[in-house]
Amino acid sequence: MTLTTRDIDATDLTPLLAMNNGAIPAVNLLDEAELLDLVSMAHSAVMVVDDESPREPLGLVITLTAGNDYDSENYRWFEERGGDFLYVDRIVVHQGMRGRGLGQILYERVFAEAELAGLTEVTCEVNLDPPNPGSLAFHDRLGFVQLGEQFTKGGAVKVALLSAPVVLASSLPEAS
Repeated sequence: MTLTTRDIDATDLTPLLAMNNGAIPAVNLLDEAELLDLVSMAHSAVMVVDDESPREPLGLVITLTAGNDYDSENYRWFEERGGDFLYVDRIVVHQGMRGRGLGQILYERVFAEAELAGLTEVTCEVNLDPPNPGSLAFHDRLGFVQLGEQFTKGGAVKVALLSAPVVLASSLPEAS
């Protein structure tokens, strides 16, 4: 299996929507119009594929820079904090492919995109309640640190707000 990343296009939305919605509560529920809007405003919208099946997404990541009209409590938290960041709105790996390094591949692309854009940090949030300890450990191994916490969705979800400095993608630590 040879894994690579490529930009998401309109023909990818149906399988990506199923992947996204299968990852709830780690990410929020989307419909096709919401996913299309998100991809349209994204700085980058990327999926990881096996070169032998390039139309079958194995994972996805969608990022945004500051200045978008995006109604996300977590995105707004980073905007209010200021800075030149690349915000990871969502990263999802197909359930059957977790633990195989796809998250690492996607984040290498994220950090490369941030470096190319001249940004100094990559930001994201990870659920604390409902807990997502695997994602917290993964982000910790990549050098993310917690900047704050907040309750979202009317107090139903508590998140850790994380940041990592932009480094050369080739120097990212192995996520193992």
